[in-house]
Amino acid sequence: MAVILALDTSTPACSVALNIDGVVLEDFRMAPRLHNDLILPMVDQILAQAGLTLSDVDAIAFGRGPGSFTGLRISAGVVQGLAFGADLPVIPVSTLEALALEGFQKTGQAHWLAALDARMGEIYLGGYHVDKGNGRYEITSVVDECVVKPGALSAFTTPFNGVGSGWCYEEVLSALLPEPPQQVLTELAPRAACVAEIAAIALEKGQTVSSYEAIPTYLRDEISWEKQAPRIGKR
Repeated sequence: MAVILALDTSTPACSVALNIDGVVLEDFRMAPRLHNDLILPMVDQILAQAGLTLSDVDAIAFGRGPGSFTGLRISAGVVQGLAFGADLPVIPVSTLEALALEGFQKTGQAHWLAALDARMGEIYLGGYHVDKGNGRYEITSVVDECVVKPGALSAFTTPFNGVGSGWCYEEVLSALLPEPPQQVLTELAPRAACVAEIAAIALEKGQTVSSYEAIPTYLRDEISWEKQAPRIGKR
């Protein structure tokens, strides 16, 4: 049995999840500016709910971005500390990929252009094809992650559905598609449950990193992350 603990604080939503051999438990809250106060108590609560401790976990996953700079720093710092203290591998998961999976789970549609509002007139963007064969998710990146002004994008040849807060620019993005999107799910935010499901695939493939390599992906070149020795001890 594989047990994966997952966290996401990349947007105003704050969530933790446990993937216990394919059964996913999640605590998801819309909690702007409260991530730092909530995330560790939420971890403790979901482990207690499952009757587990951190020593029962096989890996820790987190939404590595793109997203809110402050939120990404919080989750990366917490994951570094927990993973270092418990000597666990880490699985960084794209928040845009997690959004695409959530869109697929909600609608069954396969093609998703995931976008998050990056402020300053820009969006974080990535395109994905999602499928589920033999009970396993398969997610393929078809548009590389980028940060861009919506008006600077070239037209897409693939028909996409839209998911994420970056679709506040729906009129501009829809005009770049060969046909109007069947679904636009602007209200969805990356969820730890989806992070945990993607992480299970990565864990099977051995795609993990050490606690010191649990760093955010910002996409904006001027933002950097300084690796520090984790400060959270064993539990």
